[in-house]
Amino acid sequence: MDHAPFHADLADAPDDGQTYWLTAEDGVRLRIGVFNYDAPKGTVLLFPGRTEYVEKYGRAASALAQDGYATCSIDWRGQGLSDRLVDDPMAGHVHLFSDYQMDVAAMITAATELDLPKPWHLLAHSMGGCIGLRSLHLGLPVDTVAFSGPMWGIRIAEPLRPFAWTLGWGSQYFGMGHFFAPNTTGGESYVLKEPFQNNKLTRDPEMYEWMIAQIHANPSFGLGGPSLRWLHESLKECRDLANLPSPDLPCLTFVGTNEDIVCKPRIRARMAKWPGSHLEWIDGGRHEVLMEDAETRERLFDQITAFYDNAVVSSGLNLASRAVAGGQAR
Repeated sequence: MDHAPFHADLADAPDDGQTYWLTAEDGVRLRIGVFNYDAPKGTVLLFPGRTEYVEKYGRAASALAQDGYATCSIDWRGQGLSDRLVDDPMAGHVHLFSDYQMDVAAMITAATELDLPKPWHLLAHSMGGCIGLRSLHLGLPVDTVAFSGPMWGIRIAEPLRPFAWTLGWGSQYFGMGHFFAPNTTGGESYVLKEPFQNNKLTRDPEMYEWMIAQIHANPSFGLGGPSLRWLHESLKECRDLANLPSPDLPCLTFVGTNEDIVCKPRIRARMAKWPGSHLEWIDGGRHEVLMEDAETRERLFDQITAFYDNAVVSSGLNLASRAVAGGQAR
């Protein structure tokens, strides 16, 4: 793996951070970031949302490092410093939603080659939660999973939902799949277009200014609205995932009560049929609850790492119990 650029001055990440170029099975170049290599407790595979990139999760990596975890995060295809997929680099695009699984496979191969400490855990936000749920069904090698505002459905007004499906479907056959979906930011980054008082991401002005400053400092991080093809592929994937059972893994999910981007009823439905899971509503939280004020961030990351810790201990005890029982049976 070759080293990739990393903007440490923008990230507030652990000092040992390294970024690498990977190549997916179909030749798309991807970037991953790895932090706190020598962590004693294991590694968190961090699946970010649409538009996001490694540096945006530098503070998350620092919080996880304080509690003894390494972090491996990724720039998905079509965003961050990974390869953009259409001529307009600001269009958030994917050809097939399943293509993201090639990114996951490349990430897992790299984490294995880097010998990142185990056990591994998943932390997935928004679109990363959609990718992550599919990955779990495909055998992602993690012991536990935590979600933040997972995209298991997209919030669209019911009268407009058939229109969104039809427009997305039709775009594939009329060569318009790369066009921006209507009612989005178009070719502008959300945080550069939307004033803080109207934003749907965070209540914390300092965090919002931090996001803005990152893109001003490095415009190549920027991404605009989703393409029509991305919209269609995402709606299909959310529909298909809704028909699958929940994985047999401990699960913790956070959602803001003021969530206005992903579909809250889909999250409730999924978590209601996930045995051993816990759904926590963050009072007043918006879409990015892990990027709210400092007090909220500290509380949630403490909960996440305690959840990882407890799940590993419980798993170890269960294995030990089964071993003792097996020995007695013999």
